[in-house]
Parts: sequence; C-alpha cells; structure tokens
Amino acid sequence: MINITLPDGSVRQCTPETTAMEIARQISEGLARNVLAALVNDEIWDSFRPLKKDCSLKLLTWDDKEGKYAFWHSSAHLMAEALEALYPGIKFGIGPPIENGFYYDVDFGGKPFTADQLEAVENKMKELTSADNTYSRREVSKKEAIEYFTQKGDQYKLELIEGLEDGQITFYHQGNFTDLCKGPHIPSTGKIKAVKLLNIAGAYWRGDEKNKQLTRIYGITFPKAKELSEYLFMLEEAKKRDHRKLGKELELFMFSDKVGQGLPIWLPRGTMIRERLERYMRKEQTERGYVQVVTPHIGKKDLYVTSGHYEKYGKDSFKPIHTPEEGEEFFLKPMNCPHHCEIYGNKPRSYKELPLRIAEFGTVYRYEQSGELNGLTRVRGFTQDDAHIFCTDDQIKEEFKSVIDLVMEVFIKLGFENYTAQISLRDKTNREKYIGSDSNWDKAEKAISEAALEKGLKTITEYGEAAFYGPKLDFMVKDAIGRSWQLGTIQVDYNLPERFELEYITSENTKARPVMIHRAPFGSLERFIGVLIEHCNGNFPLWLTPDQVAILPISEKYEEFAKNILNYLEKYDIRGLIDNRNEKIGRKIRDAEMKKIPIMLIIGEQEQENNELSVREHRTGDIGKMKPEMFVEYFKNKLI
Repeated sequence: MINITLPDGSVRQCTPETTAMEIARQISEGLARNVLAALVNDEIWDSFRPLKKDCSLKLLTWDDKEGKYAFWHSSAHLMAEALEALYPGIKFGIGPPIENGFYYDVDFGGKPFTADQLEAVENKMKELTSADNTYSRREVSKKEAIEYFTQKGDQYKLELIEGLEDGQITFYHQGNFTDLCKGPHIPSTGKIKAVKLLNIAGAYWRGDEKNKQLTRIYGITFPKAKELSEYLFMLEEAKKRDHRKLGKELELFMFSDKVGQGLPIWLPRGTMIRERLERYMRKEQTERGYVQVVTPHIGKKDLYVTSGHYEKYGKDSFKPIHTPEEGEEFFLKPMNCPHHCEIYGNKPRSYKELPLRIAEFGTVYRYEQSGELNGLTRVRGFTQDDAHIFCTDDQIKEEFKSVIDLVMEVFIKLGFENYTAQISLRDKTNREKYIGSDSNWDKAEKAISEAALEKGLKTITEYGEAAFYGPKLDFMVKDAIGRSWQLGTIQVDYNLPERFELEYITSENTKARPVMIHRAPFGSLERFIGVLIEHCNGNFPLWLTPDQVAILPISEKYEEFAKNILNYLEKYDIRGLIDNRNEKIGRKIRDAEMKKIPIMLIIGEQEQENNELSVREHRTGDIGKMKPEMFVEYFKNKLI
C-alpha cells in the first residue's frame, strides 16, 4: 500500500495502481466530474495516471491555474487532430498551453492556410468533442518514437526526440491522433464544451529566424459555452482599449522602422505622462530616504560576467560593442543592478550608512525576438523605476515591508484595486538555474513570506518563478476588464553582494556582507503606461492627463478672453489648451471628447460679458456656469 497526503493533511492508503481520478470518486462523484488533472508532489499529472508511490496530491479543476493548463494543452491536441483530419500530411511543431488558451505551430507543406479556414477546423473540433474520446498516455522507447515519426515524415518531432533520452519519452493518444508529448491531459475530449480559434500568425521553428516559418494557430476553449461568450466580449472590449490604438489616437508614442523595432519614441503628450509619473515616484522616494543616481547605458562585459547577467541573459542581449582597443567589449546594459553594486563598492561603508537606498530611472535593453514584441508591453528598450536597497540581515523585513507600502501607494494612486501578491520561490527540484547557497536562499524566502503575511497581502506561492539570484514578490494586477498583468516586483538578493564582494563595517568593527533588495513598483515605465492606458481606456487620472482642460471659444471674437482664462488657470498649475480652429463648437466638443480631455470650458458672448465659464465634463456632459475662481476650487476638489 502507498500513502496519499491530501491538501487538508489527511492521508489515504491505496494500491500503487490507484489514480487521482479514483481517489476523487472516493471523495464524491460530483468532484470526480470536475477533475481535470492532479498535482502530484507539486508536478501536474494526468488524473488517469497510476500514482505508484507515496506522494502529496491535489485534485485540479477549472478553478485552478494548473487545471486550465491541462485543459488547454489537451485542446491543442484536439485542434491538431482536427487539422490532420482536414489536411492529411501536414507536420506539427509544438503546441503548448499559454496564459489564455493554446496554439500549435503547423507546417502545411507550402499550401496556403488563411483565417478564413479556421471555421472549418473549429467545426471539426466540435465534432470530435462530441465523440468524447479519452486521452491515454504511453511510455515509448527512443527507437520506437523515431520509427513512428520517421514513418510520418515529421522532421520537427524527430528533431525534438533527438534531445530526449530513453525513459523520458511518452506518446499521448486520443481518437485518431497520436503525439509526442510529456503531458498532462484531461480525461477526455468531451469536457471541452466551447471552442474558438482566434487567429493565425507566422512563427519560426524553435524561434530561430534561420529556420522555416510555420503557421501558428491560436485558440481557446472552455468547459461551458457561457464562459466563451464572456471571454469573447472581453476580447472585443480589449480591442477598443488596445494601447497601441489609443496611443496613436491620443498622440502619446510611436514606433519607427528606421529607429528600430521595439524601441518606442515618446511624443510630447506621452512624455508629459511619463515625466509626471517620474516626478511622482521621485517625490515618494525622497520622502522614504532614497538617493537618486544616473548610470551609463553600457558596461564592460566583465561587469555582467561578475554579476551573472552575461551567463543568464547573454543570448537575450544585443550583440557586444567592440571598441578599437583589442579584446575590449561593451554591452548595452540588460539590468541596472550591477552598476548600483559598483556605486555601493565605490568607498568603504559602515553599518551606520545602512540601509542605503539607491534609485534610478535607468534604461535597459534586451533583444526580444521580433515576433514577441507588442507595443509598449514588450519592447527592446525600456526604463525601470529601479532601486536597490543595501541593508543588514536584521533590516530586511522592515525594508521589504516599506517597499510593499510604496507599491500599495502606487496602486491606489493609479486606480489598480484588484491585485494578488505572488511569492515567487525556487523550483523545488531543479536548482541548476539559480546562483547562491541554499542557506542564503532559505533566509531570503523566509523574509519575503513573513513580510507579505505581516502586511496582510492576499498571496499565492509559485515555485520555479524566482529570479536566478533570489526569490521575489510579484504583484499580479487585474485591470478594468479582468485581465491579469504583472506590475511591480520586490526581490531579496544575497548573491550579488557576494559576487561583487560588497562589505560594511559592523558595530563590532568586523566586516560583513550587506543584503540587496531589488524593487521596481512600476516595473518599467513603458509596460506600466501601456497597461494603464488599457485599464483606464485612455481616460487618465486628472493629475496625470496631459491636457486637463480644453478651452473652446465659439468664435475668434472670444480668443483673447480664452487666452486670459488659460493664463489664469496656469497660475494654479492647471494644464490646458485653446482650440482656436475655425470650426463649429459642436465639432470642437466632439474632438475634445475623442481626445479624452477631462474638462471643456466653452466661451461665448455671455461668458465673456459675465466673466464666466460654461463647464462640460468628458463622458458626463454640461455641469453649469462658473466664475474662474469657482472653477479653480471645483478643479482642486476633483484632484483629491
């Protein structure tokens, strides 16, 4: 018999051939109907796979992220089965689940495949779900796997098999389709009740531009038709809010092929938003004891070798810059932290100087693949509201809690009310991708967990999501239409101080290593502003919006009065513009509404004679007439 430990701590004894689904049925038939997969010793398994030995077990449903993972992974296989039935002889690359749905990369053998053909594939998938075919798992030898895909003539699967060893190769089968796959999968196709194929794109095999370009087909599925309808409604709303579309309409930013992909150019109105966010953060940081620094955009290769960034990020960096000096190499900086370590190490430090909080709006560069770029949310050059706190072991928790307070302040100020803090820890088994000692990692992970608990944050814990140099707290924010974004991060790092041999003199006159806390409440200005645009649909908070007031004279006769009003408002730091075009007032109002200017001040003969303003609010309509001084008070109250 083997012992199975459930999440509530209870232990069930069963035979090694018992499956997670059988345990679910023992608990209740209702639960069994909803089980999609299982978490076995923190690894996602098929619910129909024998457990074999003592383990911890969590039954996964649609409500679990891992349950959705298995559901969408199985849906990718279902789509592949439908495609193979409709287009015999096609070849498949990879077909993973993604954050929302799944995709599969397909080689149609030179035959065209367009979005118009998606509906036929969708209908075939629905036909296959009604058959309610079971998913089955089979371990195969490398020889058998090679023979199978050689017979099919699938060079992509054969290339994947090359990197696998005997004993780690599995096939999954459902209906008339067999695939090379490590799983996991849901029990049967019948659980997939709603299907929508969304779009197609080009994707180079294995992300290498030297390889053949395949057709990537994206889709999403749900266990209920209602959930698909809600998702499609959200997608339509997301199209309206797309920051790339609004960024162009509101003249906030642009991209230029001559400048380069993934390198945003900030236009005057967008620059105003960016500068106000910077001013806001600088003020908050000054009040919390940070000092501001500026570091170069490049650094010598040795700097990033010392920090470990060359080893971890070298392939994602721009090519090195070679100088006339033989053997001298520079890199565009991928992170600011190595530069800040050099600032700390610039002179001897005493415990009396700690915590030392160094802040910088530092621009960094990563060579993202062109297919991964997405407006402001995925770029090649971005500016972080970066800071590094050097402190003692005893100061970690309080410093960490202070940064949590700053992140909360940012979210409140910008209207992000729905968020979860993700405690990102090391992978439980694979430690090769991390640097530093286990003892330092244990201390850092304990400090983060305790700080989050003491601040009363709603948290989830994710293993394997830590940075390579330390654990972190990531803030997962839901926007106005329910999408989740990672905004803001705090990380504890014992490792970089060791790599850079940073020290301070203790109160006992001995030498000790500082601990380093990395933090960026915005994350990057580009990504943060992109998310903010979509969250508020371009209707920025009044304090942040580029033009707070549009003064709309009915005709040129009232332009002088409009200028006097603008000058008067500027004395009270109210930003505005005058629309003096030779257009009817209705057109001016419509254009101001389109530009999402919060307040319009309409000026005509009566307003000029009575020294008044006709006030109109964006999306609300007419408010009434006010004297200029009354309007200033009204405006100040709206800022609160």
